[in-house]
Amino acid sequence: MSEEKEKWDLIIRPRVRWFEFNFEEIWRYRDLVMLFVKRDFAAHYTQTVLGPMWHLLQPILTTLIFLLVFSRIANIPTDGIPPILFYMSGITIWNYFSFCLTTISGTFVINANIFGKVYFPRIILPVSVIASNLIRFAIQFSLLIFTIIVLYFRGVDVHVTLRFWIWLPVIIALVAGFALGAGLLMASLTAKYRDLNVLLTFAVQLYMYATPIAYPMSHVERSSFAWLIKLNPLSPIVEAFRYSLFGAGTFTPSDLLYSAGWITFVFAAGLILFNRVEKKSMDTV
Repeated sequence: MSEEKEKWDLIIRPRVRWFEFNFEEIWRYRDLVMLFVKRDFAAHYTQTVLGPMWHLLQPILTTLIFLLVFSRIANIPTDGIPPILFYMSGITIWNYFSFCLTTISGTFVINANIFGKVYFPRIILPVSVIASNLIRFAIQFSLLIFTIIVLYFRGVDVHVTLRFWIWLPVIIALVAGFALGAGLLMASLTAKYRDLNVLLTFAVQLYMYATPIAYPMSHVERSSFAWLIKLNPLSPIVEAFRYSLFGAGTFTPSDLLYSAGWITFVFAAGLILFNRVEKKSMDTV
């Protein structure tokens, strides 16, 4: 009697080619993505006094500091946008980017215990970070809209147009793609060089000042370092966010195309490097 050949439902093989990606796996593990999203959201506020209220307090306190330093003391103009809305809008979009980037960069180190026990596509965790931070962004964006409504009823000439709701998904997609790509690059590097995490924290703080969060592009266009800010792919995105919301700012569609080109490159580079490091990550970590 001949021995029957065993049949397997799932075969796990290492990826050997640089461009070997199985995006279908992400969809197949979508339930796991949602599980990690719930875990991340709950873990941030376990044993905290205010819980999710920190999502609101952080942009409020940061906006107040920006109002004091950049508006009252430095007297930096805001392109005719009410200062509180100018700073809050910039902080809202910046927080989404920075939270995603810093969290994804620690993928291999933070989740080493999970990776060593069970198989699932490692890209699932960075994707879940992008999704879970969308909840944080939605809360802070709701605060921004609430502030706009309050100011509107107090007689301030400000309104949200249909144009904004058309551009909003594009802007969020660009920010998410940039954060994911840069985060994958950093996660791949910090898996071997742990001290890069310290450098990243410092670099993100500096990067915020190279992005028009606390000042408009029009304020720095004649300065000697304006070229550096214009090279920043995040600058047109922040300007587009404000322009589509308030109708003020320095923005053209070609600026977003420039950002999209850079983000596509960063995302592809991050995905390729992450794909190469993934199979050796447990040995390194």
